[in-house]
Amino acid sequence: MSANGLITVSSAFGPDETMKRLEAEVLAKGMTVFARVDHAAGAAGAGLLLRPTDLLIFGAAKGGTPLMQAAQTIGIDLPLKALVWQDEAGKTFLSYNDPAYLTHRHGLADQAKSVVNAITGALEAMAAKATTAP
Repeated sequence: MSANGLITVSSAFGPDETMKRLEAEVLAKGMTVFARVDHAAGAAGAGLLLRPTDLLIFGAAKGGTPLMQAAQTIGIDLPLKALVWQDEAGKTFLSYNDPAYLTHRHGLADQAKSVVNAITGALEAMAAKATTAP
């Protein structure tokens, strides 16, 4: 489990390509993309500057529902989210919540272990494919 509940990996690609690759991986895993939030566009609409910062909200009922059946409060942290962002030096990163941290937060750490392991593996694989050159 990550110390602060956030996992961040650097990307070999720019923000647009990283997000495109991530979304393709999410869909390839049979998950649903619920929304994409372009924070930089929102900032621009308010007359403010923000480096590329794009949020993907996605998930699958088969993964999230068992967790919510055990503790409905985890619904505040579901569906899953991944943030593709660019730092001041122009480096792109992909960040997402650590599933183990989320289940610990809602008191499910032990009873949700198999579900958490599956979600963690899927997120790690998707993040790797989205951020690593073939």
